[in-house]
Amino acid sequence: MMHTLNPQALTDKKKENLFSAIYIGSVFIIIALVYYIHISDNLLDGLINFFTSLTLAPVPSIGISLPAPVNPAAHMNLYTAAFQLSIGIGILEIVILMLRVGLHSPVSRKAETIENIVFWLGASYLITTYLMNMTIQSEWFVFWAGIILIFGLALVARAFVLLAKR
Repeated sequence: MMHTLNPQALTDKKKENLFSAIYIGSVFIIIALVYYIHISDNLLDGLINFFTSLTLAPVPSIGISLPAPVNPAAHMNLYTAAFQLSIGIGILEIVILMLRVGLHSPVSRKAETIENIVFWLGASYLITTYLMNMTIQSEWFVFWAGIILIFGLALVARAFVLLAKR
């Protein structure tokens, strides 16, 4: 058994299959834990209420309308669950990165994992900063602008890792 965990004994395909199994299994565990923590909050009904409360709202200073909840502050339990999910996946990505470094994964896979770390931890920060403290509907759009910004930062982080390799 220990011989198969030797980094030199594992092919790249076996390593990636191992990472996929760990990642997918861990994501299911994180989802189950978040659901269990919020079981008394009736998270599933909260999710349904959230989606049924979406309406078209004007985006400030742009002149277009996009979906937004009628009363964003009414969904704090859902935002808390989203934060816990994001932080959990962010921590999982850090563990995956440590495994990738230990098992000598290709730099492109490490860069992808770093991109995911930046995105998930950035999203968790934005959830606490904007969604969990939201009082007005326009902050909903600021949150989504922040998500786009974090996605861009994550791509830049990945690019820097790939450039550092060269």
